[in-house]
Amino acid sequence: MAVKNLHVRKDDMVVVISGKDKGKKGKILKSIPSEDRVVVEGVNVVLRHTKPRGQGKRGGRLKQEAAINASNVMALCPKCHKAARVGHEIDNAGKKHRTCKKCGARLD
Repeated sequence: MAVKNLHVRKDDMVVVISGKDKGKKGKILKSIPSEDRVVVEGVNVVLRHTKPRGQGKRGGRLKQEAAINASNVMALCPKCHKAARVGHEIDNAGKKHRTCKKCGARLD
């Protein structure tokens, strides 16, 4: 199975555009391209019931972020501070960069 490239990467700032957390902004903690999903800081927080594992470890109900579909987030432009589609631009050295489609600023 071929790995699909996502329009967002780990450590990108994104805004959620649909779902129960619509409008929230956060940083991507983990990207899962094979499943087309991302984990965003502070978004889709779920309770996970855990048993104590080992001496001195505590169990209980832990809050953690769950993955959401990558199509539900858009990259946040660092220059215009708006959700923007991601474009691609090749510089003089032949290196490919991700850019904001609204203002043309580089996302990398």
